[in-house]
Amino acid sequence: MSDYLLFLEERDKIDFLIQKGYMIQSVTEHLNGATVEFVHPDGHESETLLVGNANARKYFSSILIKQK
Repeated sequence: MSDYLLFLEERDKIDFLIQKGYMIQSVTEHLNGATVEFVHPDGHESETLLVGNANARKYFSSILIKQK
C-alpha cells in the first residue's frame, strides 16, 4: 500500500473517533509509530489506535494541539 493511501486510512480512523466525540488522552511513541488512546468525555469508553504513518502522526498532533 502506498504511503498516501496508508495516511488516508489512518486519518479516516482518527477523524471517525473525533466525530464520535472522543478526545486524545495519551500518546505513546515507539519504533512502530505511535499508540494513541482516545477517551469519550461522557462515559468511560476508550479506544486505542496504532498510527504508523508520519503524516498521520503530524495530523493527530495538530488535533491534540487544538484540544489543549
